[in-house]
Amino acid sequence: MADGLRERKKQETRIALSWAAVRLAVERGYGNVRIEDIADEAGVSLRTFRNYFDSKADAIAAREVDRSLKIAEELRARPADEPLWVAIRAAIEKHFALGEEGHGGRRPPDEQWLTGIRLMMSEPALQGAVARAYARVGEELAAAVADRTGTSGMYPRLVAEVIGATRAVVTAEWLRADPPRSIADLLSSALDQVEAGLPVPE
Repeated sequence: MADGLRERKKQETRIALSWAAVRLAVERGYGNVRIEDIADEAGVSLRTFRNYFDSKADAIAAREVDRSLKIAEELRARPADEPLWVAIRAAIEKHFALGEEGHGGRRPPDEQWLTGIRLMMSEPALQGAVARAYARVGEELAAAVADRTGTSGMYPRLVAEVIGATRAVVTAEWLRADPPRSIADLLSSALDQVEAGLPVPE
């Protein structure tokens, strides 16, 4: 029991640090945030921050890791007789937004928040950290697909890459949509097209 509580506390601290990093980067601009600021915002010491992350970019990218791992866990937990892409869709839609996103549900995002997210995501250091995060979780998603389908070889990895690409495209479309669009609606549309085999639009 004690070990379980300790692990939950560690995960809560990790999420708090990552969310604090995102919020401060959006509010102040990525270059104007120090790791000391993130630690203060989360109510922990600088040493604690360093126990979890090597940089503010890694702290922000950690939210992508957490989302992806939750998707893989949910995929494994879906009913065994559920078709693969039905299960994938349910897993993605449940965990695409993990915690305080600033764009949850179908309500259009606040313009100031959206502008800050765009600026933050354009930072080269952050792009590199997010790319490393996607690479880290790709194998976990592929393993979940392999377990569910009883397949090996290229197929699970191809499915995992499609999942990652779909999320990346939806996020990019959400960031540049003018006027703002619901990320839930964009995700639903993208998954509809993937499930249909990406037919050429009429």
